[in-house]
Amino acid sequence: MDQRRVAIVTGGSSGIGLEVGRQLVDAGYDVVLTARREGPLADAAEQVGARWCAGDAADPASFAAVVEGAAEPSGWVDLVVHAAGTMGGTFVRKESLDEFERIVRTNLTSAYVVAHAALPHMGEGGRFVFVSSSSAHAPHPGRAAYSASKAGLKAFAGALAQEVERDGIGVHVLTVGPTETPMLDDVRFPMHTMGVAEVGAAVVWLDSLAPNVRLPEVRLSSVEAGPFAPERFVPKAAKELGRTE
Repeated sequence: MDQRRVAIVTGGSSGIGLEVGRQLVDAGYDVVLTARREGPLADAAEQVGARWCAGDAADPASFAAVVEGAAEPSGWVDLVVHAAGTMGGTFVRKESLDEFERIVRTNLTSAYVVAHAALPHMGEGGRFVFVSSSSAHAPHPGRAAYSASKAGLKAFAGALAQEVERDGIGVHVLTVGPTETPMLDDVRFPMHTMGVAEVGAAVVWLDSLAPNVRLPEVRLSSVEAGPFAPERFVPKAAKELGRTE
């Protein structure tokens, strides 16, 4: 009988989610990657040796089906890593309500949907890791919806943690600084970034913690000075504006 921990990773077709899936597979987990687009998701799962199930993390019926599939045959899920998200948005005076709500739905409403669907299949020793952003603590102009959604995610996770602690379920927020993924393409200034590998390693470490440990949030970012500071990463939009330093 397979005793491996079953892990669901949202946003699993690329970026942080894909790398988290890769590292969990390497660590011996039974990993189910999920994202909305079947083609890229299937390719990603084959690449890392994971199972996959397409679905929308912000749609209750869609994500409930993902969890049901992931839980087979044991009926249980041990770890949920919610890495799906979007940046997008613009200045408030220019942004439409539809765009604002789309970002909040993708980044925040989805956290509720994911937790609500997964909880009936989680028992003692289960764990949630919600991947957030440094924008939750340092909001950016022109990214009001994104900043608000990530701050809300932290509050949601904090409330959930108090709710499920009695059931032996842990909840962590992994707050990451700029990470070199396609999500940064439209950022208009250079920055020090981490690679996805560092984020994946942090997720694996979080799930290695003893179940009696309460760790609400871990903040992860690149150093900006000293021998380990990387060269500044110049996003595509910054290059187009001639901002390379």
